[in-house]
Amino acid sequence: MPPNRLANEQSPYLLQHADNPVDWYPWGEEAFSAARDLDRPIFLSIGYATCHWCHVMEHESFEDEDVARLMNESFVNVKVDREERPDIDGIYMAVAQMATGHGGWPLTIVMTPDRLPFFSGTYFPRESRFGRPGMLDLVPRIRELWQTRRDDLLTAAHETRDRLQSLAEADRSGRALDADTLSRGFQELELEYDQERGGFGRAPRFPTPHRLLFLLRFWRRTGVDQALEMVVKTLDALRAGGIFDQVGCGFHRYSTDDQWLLPHFEKMLYDQALLVMAYVEAFQATGDASHARVAKQVLEYVLRDMTAPDGGFYSAEDADSEGEEGKFYLWTDEELRQVLGESDADFAALVLEIRPGGNFVDEATGERSGTSIPHLAEPLEARAAELGLELSELEHRLDSVRERLLEHRSRRIRPLLDDKILADWNGLMIAALAKAGGALDAPEYVESATRAAAFLWTTMQTDGRLLHRYRDGDADIEANLDDYAFVAWAEIELHQVTQDPEHLRRAIVLTDSMLERFHDDASGGLFFSPAGRPDLIVRQREVYDGAVPSGNSVALSNLLRLARLTAEAKYERAAGEVSRAFSRTVGSHPSAFSMFLCGLELVVDGGQELVIAGDPESDAVTEMLDVAGRGYEPHLVTILRPAGEDARGVTEIAPFLVEFRGEPGAEATAYLCRGLMCERPVTSVAELKSLLEQVRRDG
Repeated sequence: MPPNRLANEQSPYLLQHADNPVDWYPWGEEAFSAARDLDRPIFLSIGYATCHWCHVMEHESFEDEDVARLMNESFVNVKVDREERPDIDGIYMAVAQMATGHGGWPLTIVMTPDRLPFFSGTYFPRESRFGRPGMLDLVPRIRELWQTRRDDLLTAAHETRDRLQSLAEADRSGRALDADTLSRGFQELELEYDQERGGFGRAPRFPTPHRLLFLLRFWRRTGVDQALEMVVKTLDALRAGGIFDQVGCGFHRYSTDDQWLLPHFEKMLYDQALLVMAYVEAFQATGDASHARVAKQVLEYVLRDMTAPDGGFYSAEDADSEGEEGKFYLWTDEELRQVLGESDADFAALVLEIRPGGNFVDEATGERSGTSIPHLAEPLEARAAELGLELSELEHRLDSVRERLLEHRSRRIRPLLDDKILADWNGLMIAALAKAGGALDAPEYVESATRAAAFLWTTMQTDGRLLHRYRDGDADIEANLDDYAFVAWAEIELHQVTQDPEHLRRAIVLTDSMLERFHDDASGGLFFSPAGRPDLIVRQREVYDGAVPSGNSVALSNLLRLARLTAEAKYERAAGEVSRAFSRTVGSHPSAFSMFLCGLELVVDGGQELVIAGDPESDAVTEMLDVAGRGYEPHLVTILRPAGEDARGVTEIAPFLVEFRGEPGAEATAYLCRGLMCERPVTSVAELKSLLEQVRRDG
């Protein structure tokens, strides 16, 4: 059988379906025209390459000749990779959630040739079972309704479209958000917090690291110790659990149980990035080296397995290998002994909880396989004491064991690597690397971040216009709000750690382009998709912070930081418009918008701006920059004003710096402003350190 129309696509997910007997179309006018000409509805299936249940539905239904025949006779069938087209996915996921109260992937939508949905669901098996309709029954039923009750379907479809439009236009209250909103956000998280195991809510449990970023900021401003304790316990529990790959490092997507033990094994780039940020900031806040160690281990995984030769970062690794979820990551006691020998195997079995009989339970069948998910049942400090070792000795031995297990595991059949490069997720990873490089004194991370940013700028950007996806030499798909906001965030973080004005210039170019392309003139918020996409039935405005923060939330923080770095009032005004545009929504349930609350924390705190003037090559300037980068100061922005002609690059971007020439005769001068008030200039590292310590004491 020849491949279908997906064979010429770049998406790994679409290519997985290129040999299906289903006559798939990619999303586009060819499919819409065919549906109109044939007078058929469109069967839209949305998923992604590393989605376990997408694989199951493909194998059960889309590879089945009988199901394919029915689908080909009844519909025009369209496949969409949600990671390539999050704008399409966002619209139809909202439809499914309105209709059924939940969503997920694979997402199944049936809609008119004009893309108006009238049926939604997720996974459907081949045959009906356990109350879930199967494709062999579902397809003929929808075809019958299309032929006999089309008016009813069209009425429902138009009502759905109108409701989507109403949601997009909602929340234009313009109310101000304040410190009370932040306190309520903390209180909501406190109620949801699992005192025993860390984290929030019940299974399935997602890490949601931006909640931790908010709690750290809330603790920093208020001194409420419970906020910091929630962060530390959650991060420790994540590191100990099976959700962390104890052998190869990196985090799996979520835990299917309450104990962080049994993960859904796929690994997403955005999880690695956001969790690195959380561990780095926790290290800055507490000084606990274990948090720095986890951040380094995650980056070890990313730089080893998720980095393309040209410097960009791949999207994800699948959960499945050889048709089984998790097989790549599981171990038997017998295998452990074959690889390590008895003594080291005894050590590894004790520390990593690999036991005869295993602990892995297949989520689908409920059966034990005799294999184990490596995890830490006891903190490493407790294990070290039990074994009569210093913590450093145990960590060294564990690293040695891990390296041998990793080398052995590398000979197994790996899960699928989704090797497309997405601008938004790369922005998150670059920001994380830059933050880690500065906080952990690791210039190699800054170098990797700089290289990846250069790749995006030269390959996926032209005159401030971003493209969303790159794969196999092909950059394509017009970028969305998240791409602009996340890549601008990356450039701001790179500027903060390198003080290279080029990164600040790029952040400004992207932010100005973002405001031009996505601004909602009626509300002040930002649309997810740019104007001029006729294939979308509505332009959504998103602010909910799910597994990935929303573009509006990240844009809010970017705008506030750029306002302080450039003294441009337009960015402060734009940030105010974003905050007011979503005030009713955020105010109704603040904890659902934790990244947005991070920006609001900066508004309430006021932040601090530090200008350092002097020769960048001088020891005094270097030491001042180093002092500014120490400790946990999430609301401090720093900008270097070089001496003489070298200042031109940054003063052209931030003209206010022209007046910051340094004190006469001083090798370096630091100007610190906070809360709309500037301190007197200081000319020594000791004086700057004293000023910053006072800021930390004042909260």
